[in-house]
Amino acid sequence: MKLRYSFRAYPSASQCGRLARAFGCARVVWNDALRLRRDAHAKGLPRPKAAELSKRVITEAKKTSERAWLGEVSAVVLQQSLRDLESAYSNFFASKNGTRRGPAMGPPKTKKKTARQAIRFTANARWSITEGGKLRLPKIGDLQVRWSRQLPSEPSSVTIIKDPSGRYFASFVVEAEDKPWPELDVEETDTGIDVGLSSYAVLRRRKIASPKFFRRQERKLRRAQRAVSRKQKGSNNRRKARQTIARIHARIADQRRDFIEQETTRIVRQSQAVYVEDLNVKGMATRRGRLGKSVHDQSLGTFARTLEAKCTRYGRTFVKVSRWFPSTQLCSNPRCGRLTGPKGRQQLHVRAWTCTGCGTRHDRDENAEVNIRAAGRKRAAEMRREAERQNACGEHVRPRTPGQRSSNQEPTRSPTAARGRAGGNHPRSRG
Repeated sequence: MKLRYSFRAYPSASQCGRLARAFGCARVVWNDALRLRRDAHAKGLPRPKAAELSKRVITEAKKTSERAWLGEVSAVVLQQSLRDLESAYSNFFASKNGTRRGPAMGPPKTKKKTARQAIRFTANARWSITEGGKLRLPKIGDLQVRWSRQLPSEPSSVTIIKDPSGRYFASFVVEAEDKPWPELDVEETDTGIDVGLSSYAVLRRRKIASPKFFRRQERKLRRAQRAVSRKQKGSNNRRKARQTIARIHARIADQRRDFIEQETTRIVRQSQAVYVEDLNVKGMATRRGRLGKSVHDQSLGTFARTLEAKCTRYGRTFVKVSRWFPSTQLCSNPRCGRLTGPKGRQQLHVRAWTCTGCGTRHDRDENAEVNIRAAGRKRAAEMRREAERQNACGEHVRPRTPGQRSSNQEPTRSPTAARGRAGGNHPRSRG
């Protein structure tokens, strides 16, 4: 499994200038190559290959007076910028063809100076970590890095990132092995998770309160945005005011990320099996109403992805329950099971209800968790049966009638067919 480890970096004033030059060169190479591909598409010409783009926007551009400063940075940074553009186009075409999962992706866009900046160094750049714990990068120098933990293996690449708030990070890609934790009793520790807005998540024996990080900072953010609107465009005061907004957003993102990491680790540590609804978070946020800001503030998609990755790494069972499963409307009483619960967005305010079929009083979220847990157990059992029906070659093991051969078995010839007479099941045997 490949993991990414990010650490805070603190470059000096001169190193900040060299990093800004490297960011700018990588951005220019990206934009130049993007313009060439757009022009070729507009004229109906075949799209230029990666080798041709590298020759035109890097090799030949360095020989001109307008782009001579491209030689002041590492060539690996420029080549990786072109590779990122190729990957962006590949993802775009795969999304249009339907071969890529997830939401639809648009074509690559022009990079801006005020957005997030990043450059990547691979092993070809000969970067290293010194004995003093500094990160040595070609044509930049030794960066001071705050190592909050040790790297599990030798990193294959390092990416230097500058976010809009002005912070620098060093991100390493490493290969890590799975670390299964001791198994727990499934019947006692498995849990369904009902995520929502009033409560962040409802588990088997506890509830996670909604932190609402964005809502807490919304007043301060609104005040900072008004301050930006009063500044003259292009001035240093406007740049400083925009950086204040970026710092507020960075604080919100850091708090939300730390919250998700801690809660998902606690869930995986205490539960042997986890069952989560497969929600359409983007659809929930874009439907009519005023829930979009609250849905995005919860970051439910990141929560589910992080939980799934940790379950895979630490040997836990992770099952997604269909989003069409009526977990809220279904009565969790085993003797009832009727759909008498609150329905639709009009009844979101109903937090407790009584089943008209059996008279059981239900808490809305706790009832949904019980139903999700039952559906998750059923789906997990089906997945185990499907896995048992497959042999080592990946073929489903089914009883065959006498004389029936497997679909993967090669046809054979009997001794009589080999002598030229009828017999055997070879396609060329004559009868």
